[in-house]
Amino acid sequence: MSTVVLDNVSKVYPGGYLAIDRMSLRAEKGELLVLLGPSGCGKSTILRMVAGLEEITSGDLWLNGELANDLLPRDRDVAMVFQNGALYPHRTVRGNMAFPLEIAKADPALVRERVTRLSKALRIDDTLERRPGTLSGGQRQRAAMGRAIVREPSLFLMDEPLSNLDAGMRTELRMEISSLVRSLGVTTIYVTHDQVEALSLADRIAIVNRGVLQDVGTPSQVYNDPATAFTAAFLSSQQLNLLAATVRTPRNEFVALDFGPHHIVIPWSDPRAYVISRYVGHQILVGLRPDCLAPVPETFEGPVFLGRVRALEYHGHEWLAHVESGIPSVDVPEPPDPRGRVNGAHGPAASHPRGLIASAVRRLFPREAPVFEAEEEQTGTHRRNDLIVRLGSRPVWRAGEPVRVGVDAARLMLFTPDGARVDPPSR
Repeated sequence: MSTVVLDNVSKVYPGGYLAIDRMSLRAEKGELLVLLGPSGCGKSTILRMVAGLEEITSGDLWLNGELANDLLPRDRDVAMVFQNGALYPHRTVRGNMAFPLEIAKADPALVRERVTRLSKALRIDDTLERRPGTLSGGQRQRAAMGRAIVREPSLFLMDEPLSNLDAGMRTELRMEISSLVRSLGVTTIYVTHDQVEALSLADRIAIVNRGVLQDVGTPSQVYNDPATAFTAAFLSSQQLNLLAATVRTPRNEFVALDFGPHHIVIPWSDPRAYVISRYVGHQILVGLRPDCLAPVPETFEGPVFLGRVRALEYHGHEWLAHVESGIPSVDVPEPPDPRGRVNGAHGPAASHPRGLIASAVRRLFPREAPVFEAEEEQTGTHRRNDLIVRLGSRPVWRAGEPVRVGVDAARLMLFTPDGARVDPPSR
């Protein structure tokens, strides 16, 4: 097992393109660390630098306490599983799985024993004499995993190994990967853009956007207590309700989040109230997942939004309601893109604020917040000013009717206009 440490690592491609910007991250021994983010954010580049397939421009990579920047890939004791399996087409499944041991000149009896045992664990023992072209997608990925695992490396690197499979096969293989990796106890770094995959597989999740680390923590931490608005939105299976609110303290009796036609009261007994009160007169962003909102009767005493149902969506296991409430919706703020030319032609990379010190300064000395205007009514694929409300398995509303939407105030996620947390997350 290896400990993997990236210490202030950056990757700049020819022409000055900054792909990874000062990444610091650690994978502990035996941990399954998932790198999560949108396509093109730099996840695979990180994996390739760890494997030695990409050179590190600056910073240090440590593998099990040894500086590995200049180590050749064959000297890193790393096994990698690619998105397409990358099997040798002229070899059988047995030949593919045995290849790493044959190259290492292992004892033939040991090779046969390991291949047979592992093929049974992966449930491909009946395909050992077949070639990759005759296998299904799931069988090819199992064979590719077997080839990576058979030589028992100290580190597994998996680059979106399930993305080419159908939904049912992804679910099946996801559980197999989880149980197999944990039974072997091998440190694993797993890349995906699927938040369900990340939440169900990971010991910890590192969220990456535009080559910058946004958040890292256990699945529960990053989902329930995200460090940025980007993390909160990306980990929502349904669209996050991100609303603009002005902070007020009427007669200093409580803190109010003013949404225009509606407001939410935060009493001073709430630990968040004092942090929020620093933004009096300014706008902040309030994140609410659809399951934080629910239909409530008139007798409900908590915070309520009034609105009208514009549309209902059926998702098989649940219904979602789109409610017009008159509250401005805003897009998830994107951090300044550091990935222009490093000479400053498209904005210097160093101008991107990051780190605990920068976040602390922003919280203590908030700048004048931009005013978020309500979006105009739009058509087509453009976002509307709707609240997305999760209704469960039975629709309790009908399109066009007025409704009362109860808000679970304890689950409010509060962010500054640039997407940083107002109240620091617990880690």
